[in-house]
Amino acid sequence: MDSLRCNVADLLHRPAARRLVVLSIDPEELGGVGQTRLVSDEPVSVKIAFEHVSDSIVVNGQAAAVYELTCSRCLEPIRHPVAAPVRELFEHDPIEGQTYKLEGDEIDLGGPIRDNILLQLPSAALCKDDCVGLCLVCGINRNTDTCSCDLTVMDPRWDALKDIKID
Repeated sequence: MDSLRCNVADLLHRPAARRLVVLSIDPEELGGVGQTRLVSDEPVSVKIAFEHVSDSIVVNGQAAAVYELTCSRCLEPIRHPVAAPVRELFEHDPIEGQTYKLEGDEIDLGGPIRDNILLQLPSAALCKDDCVGLCLVCGINRNTDTCSCDLTVMDPRWDALKDIKID
């Protein structure tokens, strides 16, 4: 059985039953989105509790992972640790975009764990807060090298704005 699929038959037959689960997941099982990938040498650690509520299973816990991202200013690779809360509801008849499918006596944690981790990632990752990025003229990484490029040269398409006077 896939390590991300959990059998919850014991919970479904006992109202208000709870179970704690601790998992160490191979990042390859979660995959990624676009160029965003989990660092493959570190497992994703997950600690969650399952609880039977009505005819549903509530999943509540925490997932921790390390993502390899690209700095949005200097394009250097960076490792970004992420701790994500996981709070989801699994139902036999899920509401699209709101709850997940309870498939017989099993739930698949792959989607909820990946989704919650991805929601914690920054929209523009930085290698450091004061990253100065690449030179707009020659493309050198200004964090590690210097250049003598004139950065005051404006794009000629903006020339018309120089004459505007604002009072």
